[in-house]
Amino acid sequence: MTLTDQLTDTRTTPRRKVLISGSGIAGPALAYWLNRYGYAVTVVEKAGAPRSGGYPVDVRGTALEVVRRMGILPRLRESHIDLRRLTFLEGDGREVALLHPHTVTGGVAGRDLEVRRGDLTDALCTAVRDDVEFLFNDSIDTFDQSGHGVDVTFRGGSRRTFDMVFGADGTHSRTREMLFGPEEQFHHYLGYCFAVFTMRNTFGLWHETVMWNAPGRAAALYAVGDDEVHAFLNFAQPEPPFDAIPDMRAQRDLVATVFEDAGWEVPGMLAALRDADDVFFDAVSQIRMPRWSSGRVALVGDAAWAPSFLTGQGTSLALVGAYMLAGSLADRDHATGFAAYEHSIREFVTMNQALIGNGGATLFPTTPQALKERNDRLRNLSAMPAEEGRPAHSVLTLPEFTPMS
Repeated sequence: MTLTDQLTDTRTTPRRKVLISGSGIAGPALAYWLNRYGYAVTVVEKAGAPRSGGYPVDVRGTALEVVRRMGILPRLRESHIDLRRLTFLEGDGREVALLHPHTVTGGVAGRDLEVRRGDLTDALCTAVRDDVEFLFNDSIDTFDQSGHGVDVTFRGGSRRTFDMVFGADGTHSRTREMLFGPEEQFHHYLGYCFAVFTMRNTFGLWHETVMWNAPGRAAALYAVGDDEVHAFLNFAQPEPPFDAIPDMRAQRDLVATVFEDAGWEVPGMLAALRDADDVFFDAVSQIRMPRWSSGRVALVGDAAWAPSFLTGQGTSLALVGAYMLAGSLADRDHATGFAAYEHSIREFVTMNQALIGNGGATLFPTTPQALKERNDRLRNLSAMPAEEGRPAHSVLTLPEFTPMS
């Protein structure tokens, strides 16, 4: 085939059309790589624009190589928060231990990144906005795979057909529910609930986190700058409060009841919670599924395997999963590609989900004895250097993928 023939063939061969539901982290990352491999990509997002703000997130281990290959690593380095210290307090406010954050998280100083979630999503969306179609203020209403593609009806009323559809729409994924059924069968509750929101920084905190603990309860103030802090309230709860999760007033009432007799700065945090307009409340849980695809539809990120914030790996798994899913489809049809995707990343996901034991035991002891033992361990850690990363963060080596010719 001559060069002219190749160029003619490229122009006349239609690009395979795919739809991604969700423009958080996994969604635009997947869009970037699928576009690189020749797909015509549409991203649908129920919000009116890419979501700014949000709590800080970590990019560690294998995920650092993903963002390097995307060309956004320098920008993220500039946005790095550089948290300097983590202070643990007794229930009466006395200091238990002052540590470098990597001592607890297993991160690597000078290499791993912590950035505001909004800075990461902005970098991802900027990388694809000129090459990918975004549909805001809309979502998938139904889809049908009975034909040769996926016939999608949108909430806004329009209908389109795609070669593949991807659910990157979070822990409570609507795509997953339509594909596999109710969330309850995949939802593994870890025994806690949490609320996070921003409030004024009247505490003199700067690039640091202070965490107060009582048995079964924790409150933290996380300062990434001078003006505001991220307030975090976490508590043990025997059963997930499904009734409260969709009801903002019920969320705030539940948190206020649990913490009503707490000391330290908690009363002021509860007052700020009542007026905050950016409260995020949820159960601490994981999504565990035997498979992540069916037919021409696949899941990625929290929709497939939400590891929970106890692992610190939700963002990194989303970035790596998007890279591996797109790469598995670079030179394969959907059935072979989805099988390769699940085979290539399942062990990595499982290893990182297993990190919950470290997170829960360190941050949220539920009994007085467990809290005492945790505090003793922290005091010993304060005299030790931070560990050089956890193997689960970097165990997967990214392959190079070749686009389909």
